[in-house]
Amino acid sequence: GDPHSQNPSSRLTHDTLERVRYRILQHFNTTPEEYSVIFTSGCTAALKAVADSFPWRSPSDNEAGSCFSYLTDNHTSVVGIRGKTLSQGVVMLPVSPQSVEDRAKDKAQHNVDMCQTPHLFCYPAQSNFSGWKYPLNYVKGIQGRYLYPACDHPGRWFVLLDAASYISCSLLDLQKCPADFIPISFYKLFGFPTGLGALLVRNNAASILKKAYFGGGTATAYLSGEDYYLHATNISDRFEDGTVSFMDIIAINHAFDALYRITGGMHFIQQHTFGLARYTYLLLSSICHGNSQPVAQIYTQGQFESPSTQGPILNFNLVDSRGQIVGYSQVNRMASLYNIHLRTGCFCNTGACQYFLGITNQQMKRNVQAGHVCGDNIDMVDGQPTGSVRVSFGYMSTFEDCQKFLNFVVECFVEKPVTVNHLKLDKLRTATVPCCHITAHPIKITNREEEEVDEKEKPSDASLKGCEHGNAYTLTNIYIYPIKSCAAFEVYNWPVGPKGLLYDRGWMVVNKNGVCLSQKRESRLCLVQPQVHLSSNKLLLQASGMDSISVPLKNTADMHSSYEVCQSQVCGDRVETVDCGDEAALWFSEFLGQPCRLIRQNPNFSRDMEKRSSGAKLTATTTSLSLVNEAQYLLINHASVQLIQELLSSRQENSVGDQHLDTKNIISRFRANLVIAGVEAFEEDNWSQLMIGNTRFVVTSRCGRCHVVGVDQETGTKTKEPLLSLSSYRTGKVTFGVYLKHDLPPTSMAVLSTDSLVQPEL
Repeated sequence: GDPHSQNPSSRLTHDTLERVRYRILQHFNTTPEEYSVIFTSGCTAALKAVADSFPWRSPSDNEAGSCFSYLTDNHTSVVGIRGKTLSQGVVMLPVSPQSVEDRAKDKAQHNVDMCQTPHLFCYPAQSNFSGWKYPLNYVKGIQGRYLYPACDHPGRWFVLLDAASYISCSLLDLQKCPADFIPISFYKLFGFPTGLGALLVRNNAASILKKAYFGGGTATAYLSGEDYYLHATNISDRFEDGTVSFMDIIAINHAFDALYRITGGMHFIQQHTFGLARYTYLLLSSICHGNSQPVAQIYTQGQFESPSTQGPILNFNLVDSRGQIVGYSQVNRMASLYNIHLRTGCFCNTGACQYFLGITNQQMKRNVQAGHVCGDNIDMVDGQPTGSVRVSFGYMSTFEDCQKFLNFVVECFVEKPVTVNHLKLDKLRTATVPCCHITAHPIKITNREEEEVDEKEKPSDASLKGCEHGNAYTLTNIYIYPIKSCAAFEVYNWPVGPKGLLYDRGWMVVNKNGVCLSQKRESRLCLVQPQVHLSSNKLLLQASGMDSISVPLKNTADMHSSYEVCQSQVCGDRVETVDCGDEAALWFSEFLGQPCRLIRQNPNFSRDMEKRSSGAKLTATTTSLSLVNEAQYLLINHASVQLIQELLSSRQENSVGDQHLDTKNIISRFRANLVIAGVEAFEEDNWSQLMIGNTRFVVTSRCGRCHVVGVDQETGTKTKEPLLSLSSYRTGKVTFGVYLKHDLPPTSMAVLSTDSLVQPEL
């Protein structure tokens, strides 16, 4: 379904897309609090979005205008931003790679006059021409105005880091290089899907972007007959015109799964591909013709010493025994006969092509006059090359690929007998290769020391208690739902922690895309019966036809290193979760008949109720939530349930074949934490707060009911009752029960017990 709608399929699509956004940010070691993901049709479209929305300032009598500065070793799509800026009088400032550090200042240049003129500096994390990796600390150096050109131009400098080439085989850590804008392309990372990219925008910089056009889904309100328009507050919604390519975006989630399953992660990809590129570079640099003339002229800024400075790209031209360059078109045609696929030309990077091949601006213009344009087969003009040959390695490349390519060069382009410059080979081989292991800092997962209260012995009569205390307001039942949307676990004496009832909605089940499964989408979840055993530190999982298994309640030391931390979403809120392992995943997958996993909320992650409240009067203290939908507690009134049951009975008298719903069944459908008795029906709607025993609770809102109440919690089957009766009785209103939050200090603990007196306040 179109993610802009509210029907179930559309909500599923929307939630899945949000999960993919989290997955992308997690891959780059950042969070939605720091960055937003804007999906585009590709890397070029992401660059164009920045060009169109950046607040360029024209020069005035009082101050200089904005600067658009970029490294000359940049892709065409970056340099093309100047097509937008020149028409606005913005200063164009190309910078050679050497100038960035050579012309740097010793310290940051603070704006004495607090100049806020916005400037943009663009550079590639990895040259798509040579594979050279530019220092990622340029980001902070430009933002802090240490490096050139920022140190010479007052104003506020933003950095666009072109990561398209870099991310294919290297891990980009945005904690270390907080660039403001990062365009990426997914097919360079996965090989699929094409026509899909993204712009990662640092949230601190997002407010400067000014977008004029508004397409479908980007406006919160507008008038067709008047110049009135309000853009979406969410940066992603504001820039994604129309319906995004959601099927391709969902494929990204599977692509991440495949990439990590096949390779083990970007660290291994980087080491593997660098090893192949270095091996090929060493031999290609050393192979000679029979007359000892080198067979290749290689264009590189280093000698492939380290994967931290060199990507898996080898750029070169082949040379004959007389020292004349062999045209790249000839090399390409011969390679095709050997089923070797090369890239030739200038690779949409004229600046680097000119630098490495020594082509002047005048020569470039003469080449055009001679009929040479980008992408053609005119490889030589006046005896000088117009481009080169590029070999790129990816995670699927093999050692045999390198050998096949080198054998092809030897067979087709080396004048026999083949010789090897052993002195050069030994020198290159012994070049220092610095240790480049990426240290993985495991996220420490620790639980707050929680007071353990043994479960009270269950009464022999487990049936629901009625109004045993006459007109006294009494807490008759306590339910926790350890796993979101699974069956209730009834308790009679239970601790209250910072997030509510201890272990209530601490876990949830997600599908293969990481989207939360609820009874709206998978009603059979209600047949899973979790039980919390505090004394043995176990969450026991039971279901008909399944062997029982358990997962630990508290995190063990083993979880610190082996359990994956991931991002999920609950009711529009981002939550950080921890995967509970393969055993639980296989158990749920078998029972539900679809691939899924059990995850739990990371104890170190705080999800605050205040961030998502709308209209409720809340205290200044932070109210922490578990994986609940709205609030810490849901309370319902036994008298209100009885009234609904009477309405159901009267409706069923006029129907044939309807299942009779008793009070216990109805209570289970409304999935409350607390059930009270001794109160008039729906009296709780007028309460503002209440005391249960010695613990004070604040009423935050009423609970708006959805069709989950139509799921029989004993069988998993769906009906339309009691929702129809509730709606009919309340003339369309479908609120039932009230949400509560406790009024305890953040570090305090309490205990709730059945039979406790309830003292409400209006």
